[in-house]
Amino acid sequence: MPVHALADLADHTPPGTPWLGLDLGEKTIGVAASDATRMIASPLELIRKTKFGQDAAAVLKLMASRNASALVIGLPLNMDGSEGPRAQSARAFARNLDRIQPTPVAFQDERLSTTAVERFLIDELDLTRSRRADVVDRTAAAWILQGALDRLRG
Repeated sequence: MPVHALADLADHTPPGTPWLGLDLGEKTIGVAASDATRMIASPLELIRKTKFGQDAAAVLKLMASRNASALVIGLPLNMDGSEGPRAQSARAFARNLDRIQPTPVAFQDERLSTTAVERFLIDELDLTRSRRADVVDRTAAAWILQGALDRLRG
């Protein structure tokens, strides 16, 4: 399975290609995309989860349409840094996706990403609860991807 340390992901992807970030929720998958220089992440789309095969096909279709070469998947660690069922589910998603199409993947700690995004959407943008529901998961994906990109730049 092509899971790499984040620091090594660029060595396994062609230069000048964007990456996608995923926030794997229970009912949705938030998707974000970087630019080709991998400097800026932007919210892209929300995939409503159905069956894994359909979810994987939607992710792979977005990768192809964006010419994306890798995925940065949020890893929902417990506050003490241990991995629970949600982290195991994220790792299983990557393993199962690899069986369909080998794809370079790195995980990014996503602790508090949804909380941070919710706080931003409330405090800075004053979005209503229903409006936040429409944007929080894809914005969390952008938060995760941007954190990974920033980490790589030091």
